[in-house]
Parts: sequence; structure tokens; C-alpha cells
Amino acid sequence: MSKDFHDQGPRRVGQVKEVTSLANPIIKDIKALTNKKSREESGTFLAEGLKLVIDAIELGWTIRTLVYAKAAKGKPLVEQMAAKTVASGGLVLEVSEKVIGSITRRDNPQMVVGIFDQRWKPLKDIRPREGETWVALDRVRDPGNLGTIIRTADAAGASGVILVGEATDPFSLETVRATMGSVFAVPVARATPEEFLAWRKSAGVSVVATHLAGAVDYRTIDYRKKPVVLLMGNEQSGLPEQLAKEADALARIPQQGRADSLNLAVATAVMLFEARRHLLSLSEGK
Repeated sequence: MSKDFHDQGPRRVGQVKEVTSLANPIIKDIKALTNKKSREESGTFLAEGLKLVIDAIELGWTIRTLVYAKAAKGKPLVEQMAAKTVASGGLVLEVSEKVIGSITRRDNPQMVVGIFDQRWKPLKDIRPREGETWVALDRVRDPGNLGTIIRTADAAGASGVILVGEATDPFSLETVRATMGSVFAVPVARATPEEFLAWRKSAGVSVVATHLAGAVDYRTIDYRKKPVVLLMGNEQSGLPEQLAKEADALARIPQQGRADSLNLAVATAVMLFEARRHLLSLSEGK
């Protein structure tokens, strides 16, 4: 990776550069972040749109690079984010619409893109307290599903998401888009199935898993006794026996009609809002 992109740190004085060439090495490095390998190597990821950039900076995420199209220059909020990026030692790039379109791979791209440091919550640091709800996803594969679940967890007031096994990347461009900014508000952890089961035994949680063999109506479960972890299975194959047998309850969502299953994100939303129903109120102005 180019030195300008990779070596920026919060102690460096920030820079502002104008870039018009698609061949610029910094632009090539940024475009490479659409690949998981490049994201893992750099520990960074892309977020499109001024709203997401503002959300991330306000929530304390480290911005490495701010890219904006020339058409956005002079807009007060864009200028504010550029100033904050420079102040924190980041790089600000003013680019042509052609360049920003090549980064986002869109015909009508957002005018602002931010590159941020990834942030993972260590599983060992998760100690759920009374009233907390976590979502654990077994081998979730679809970026749209994962992004929607992170967004829904945010809306329902859940405390975070745990990715179990080989999962899609929460920091991929598609997932971040689907979260609508909630990726910056919802902690995400990752674990092997064995690590998850070991953590579960010491965490003092009630694990409620959805399973086709579930004998319990999800609406009859007591979600108040302990902090709850909702364990949801893979889109195609559901939960493996290794995880299902360790759950405190195997739940089903009653269905009527020809469809034999729900989309994973929809099923997770149904479970989340039921598990947190006793904690949610319209009186808070939401």
C-alpha cells in the first residue's frame, strides 16, 4: 500500500490533496478496500455518504481518509468533516466525480466517502448485564442480511452482534451500506463455535435459539430472567447440532401460509423485538 494511505496516524499533521487520476496509488489502495484481503491487511474499511461519515466521527471512530467530490466542496458539513479529519492527522482528498464513482462502483455515487479503522469487540470483554440482548449469528453469509440485522439490533436497543464461525465481513461495502450507519453504533464480536460455547458458559446468559425442531413458541419464553443471547442459524442450513443442543430454549416462530421459512434478517427482527418488548416504549419519544 502507498505510504500516504497506510502510514497516516493520529499524531501526523493532516493533509489535503487534489486527485483527478484513477491511476493515483492512494486511489488504488482505497479501491482495493472492496476486497476482504485488503481490508484485513490494512485494518480499514469504506463508508459511503456524508451521514455515515458524520455518525462515525461523532461516535469516536478513527477516520484515516476523507474523500469528497469537487461538487461537495464548500458545503458546511463537508468542510467540518474535512477539518476534523485533518485535525486528527488524516488525509483529505478532493477528487473528480469519475474518481469517486470508481471507488464506490456506482453510476450515481455518494459525494463523500470515509475510510475508517475497523473496530472489533473482544468476546472476552462481553459481560452482559440485566436487560441486555445480544444477537449471535451462525455462519451468516449474506452481506445484506448482516447489515440489516446490525441496523435492526441498533433500532431494538440490542447491545451487539456476535459472529460465530465463518461469516461475511461486517466491514464490506455491501454490509456497511445495509447497516445505514448502525455499524458505528453496534459492537460486533467474532468467535469460533467452540469459543462461543465456552464464553456462553461463563457469561451468565440465557441462549434462545431458533430451530425448525424448536418446540417452544417464541412468544412464550421469559426474556426477563437473565441477559439474552438470540442465536440464529445460517441462511441455508440453520443451526448445527453442536450449537442447538447447548441452547437454553429452542424456539419457533409460528407461520401460516405457503412460505416454509422466513428470511434470516426478518426472523432475527421478529425475535429481537419480542425479546425486548418489555423494555421498549413509545414514551421515550422514539
